Amino acid sequence: MFYISDKRTGCLKFSDLSLGDAFIDLFKPRLKTTMIMYTKLTTNCGEPVFGRNYTLNTNFNITKKTVWIIHGYRPTGSSPSWLPIFLERLLKKDVNTIVVDWNWGATTFIYQRAVQNTRKVAIFLKKHIDIMLVRLINSNSLVLTLVLSSRIICIFFNLLCKINCYNENFLFCISGLDPAGPFFSQKPPHKRLDYTDAQFVDVIHSDSNALGIKQPLGHIDFYPNGGKTQPGCPKSIFSGASFIKCDHQRAVYLFMTSLETKCDITAYPCYSYMDYRKGKCTICEEFKPKPCPKLGYYVDQWKDILIKKQPPGMNVYFDTTNKEPFCMYNYILDVVFLENITRKGYMKIKLIDIYGKAEESKIKSYLATYPINEKVSILAGFYYDFKDISKIVLTYSQKNAKLKCFKCKYKIHRIKLRSLTNPESDMVLNADLSVEHFLNLSFKLCLEKEMNLTNFLYHILIFT
Repeated sequence: MFYISDKRTGCLKFSDLSLGDAFIDLFKPRLKTTMIMYTKLTTNCGEPVFGRNYTLNTNFNITKKTVWIIHGYRPTGSSPSWLPIFLERLLKKDVNTIVVDWNWGATTFIYQRAVQNTRKVAIFLKKHIDIMLVRLINSNSLVLTLVLSSRIICIFFNLLCKINCYNENFLFCISGLDPAGPFFSQKPPHKRLDYTDAQFVDVIHSDSNALGIKQPLGHIDFYPNGGKTQPGCPKSIFSGASFIKCDHQRAVYLFMTSLETKCDITAYPCYSYMDYRKGKCTICEEFKPKPCPKLGYYVDQWKDILIKKQPPGMNVYFDTTNKEPFCMYNYILDVVFLENITRKGYMKIKLIDIYGKAEESKIKSYLATYPINEKVSILAGFYYDFKDISKIVLTYSQKNAKLKCFKCKYKIHRIKLRSLTNPESDMVLNADLSVEHFLNLSFKLCLEKEMNLTNFLYHILIFT
């Protein structure tokens, strides 16, 4: 087994390679795999998982959850920038954390060679997990071993999202963080990540139109912002390397934010991202009495329901902000019009609280008409966590400016504001409200007088 040790501290560290190593790999391929263990007792010092004769490290706590972190393709050879933060947050959970370093094998200009190396790494991991289980059987009991095996979680980023050589009875959970698409897309289950690879498999797709894979792979597949492009990521190739990797790495940062308690990211089962954005998928009947599933580290709380689903698999969608903690506070605005609005347009929603804080929804509605006496549901999302909402402002605009209507006047019969973050609280107003279509193709409820909802105190709770 190959270890890189810091001579000053004696601690194991992740292989930090360079483009020069990738160049050497063109002529002299190398693959070396290291397992580096961190625990609450050894937070700042990586240790080998096994000692001589494969004896288990004495700092390995058999009563705690074991999390394996496995990186992906690294053409430049650098250490993952997200790894130190990931470790810090995981170790706060008091778990055994094992980093699988196969950088000598991932650092290559030949992507297909890295793909081939992943199969060898998977065999290496199977061997050592099997040894771990045998050691626990010999030193303790089968019951204790089963407790341990039910607490093994593997977190895979990029290429190393294939682990079917493991016995699924011993591997509790696999979290695939934007599994690689090239050379894996549309492959049969035995050649890519699949829900049969563990008792429970969850996947986050953040770059499915480039480096990631679009097809569902797990018991539950999360598609943030539709799973293709992520807010805050560069849109131009002139942004350099960030243009290539930002969307792809967002899956890692989304998972990491779930290790903090600032907020939870809720996802909604839906046929498509478009249907989700149209407000069609905001109720999670299949999970009751549980709420809709949360992204990340604690998603296994929904495991028992998901693994029984037939056919297996569920796609869930959500929107995020452009930076950590990425949480967006979502609402549904239900509106009933007493007039037909036959001209297609966009509806914008702005909330104002009793302190004067105002924000317009970051979720753009789809071009639509609004029929008479039918409830129309509009999805809205805000970066700000509104506590006491006092006013709602609606703005309606048409795509085609030539269709201005100078004298159009509509009536609203009923408005209901529902929080998806805190579904127990609703804000309802029944009234006949006039709505005019102004010259600039916008309107406010109640004309000059905005809808005042001061008497309807409304609270959004941050989940902790």
